[in-house]
Amino acid sequence: MTELKPGLSGRAELIVAEPHTAASVGSGRVGVLATPVMINLIEAAALDAIEAHLPEGHQSLGTRLDVSHTAATPVGMRVRATAELARIEGRVLHFKVRAEDEVEEIGAGTHERIVVNVEKFARRVARKTEGK
Repeated sequence: MTELKPGLSGRAELIVAEPHTAASVGSGRVGVLATPVMINLIEAAALDAIEAHLPEGHQSLGTRLDVSHTAATPVGMRVRATAELARIEGRVLHFKVRAEDEVEEIGAGTHERIVVNVEKFARRVARKTEGK
């Protein structure tokens, strides 16, 4: 994990469409960007920051999000999420995250991911279904 360094940053963006709205994903009844979709975009930005720097056979998994969603974004507007790797504690990666639309900041907070060995992780998951 020596390629991972604080300061790495990533971004992800989308243009809000009907399937991205709170009404479509079941998190509300209005036709604006849904909070779960904003969170997905934030996670994609974090992945963009680090995936190319992970060791062979490893990936990161989201384990914690503490974000606010403070402004609504209508259908048709572009949203961009950014993530900056703030610090590393062993296998845990801590990010500062932000989301904005074409007018204003719509969300911000922190996000944590853990780096796992894909093969070992898959074995642990498979054990959950053994004997069922």
